[in-house]
Amino acid sequence: MSTRPLSDHWEQGNPYEQYIGRWSRRVAPLFLSWLGQPAGKRWVDVGCGTGALSTAILDHCSPGSVVGIDPSEGFLKLAVQELGIQASFLSGSAAALPLADGAGDVIVSGLVLNFIPDLPAALAEMARVASPGGTIAAYVWDYADKMEVIRHFWDAAVAVDPAAAPLHEGHRFPLCNPAALREAFERAGFTQVNTAPLDVTAVFAGFDDYWRPFLGGQGPAPAYAMSLPDERRAALRAALQARVPSKPDGSISLTARAWAIRGST
Repeated sequence: MSTRPLSDHWEQGNPYEQYIGRWSRRVAPLFLSWLGQPAGKRWVDVGCGTGALSTAILDHCSPGSVVGIDPSEGFLKLAVQELGIQASFLSGSAAALPLADGAGDVIVSGLVLNFIPDLPAALAEMARVASPGGTIAAYVWDYADKMEVIRHFWDAAVAVDPAAAPLHEGHRFPLCNPAALREAFERAGFTQVNTAPLDVTAVFAGFDDYWRPFLGGQGPAPAYAMSLPDERRAALRAALQARVPSKPDGSISLTARAWAIRGST
């Protein structure tokens, strides 16, 4: 079977929440604790999605202001519904942020950098909208290793169909490791660059609970699953069920690791 094109677009908020949003919401506070920013800062959330990181900023950082930016109208609608007037949300791309120079003190991006077509341009934009001495920080899933929720899926997909190997997110997104992240930030001219792992435990009641979000069609893995004919999808499901470790009660506990990075302008 030949490989199929994947959808890296994220448009529908509710399927995203079931697939990745719930784990994103647990990683975000760990990221903010690691950043350790004082109260009153002006925050800019680049690629804010459904508002997981913006929500955590409001809950944990006593910000002076929060502005979320995302190209997806579906995601922005969900973010506005959840956060209302507590934060401002703007439509825009990471490579052309709709903000003035120096508009933010802390420019952050959660689980987005690897999906940005022109990362150097986006990092340059983040530097532009940061105040002098401001902080630029981000985190991305560790697709090749400890983001087990997704890695097990692709390992099973490749076992069933070796031609799917180029679609494996661990291969597609080489940025998502600390060495590559550091290189990108240093190349962008940021100083005091450092990285850290952020781990949460993803618990599922059973295999169906784990499998169901892959049928939502949002993101590369679900898009691949839903592109398959029924018999191929059934084979993938069986291979994945055999691969994922389960406890005697049928529940599944997996690590969801993100790599965080920070630098200064």
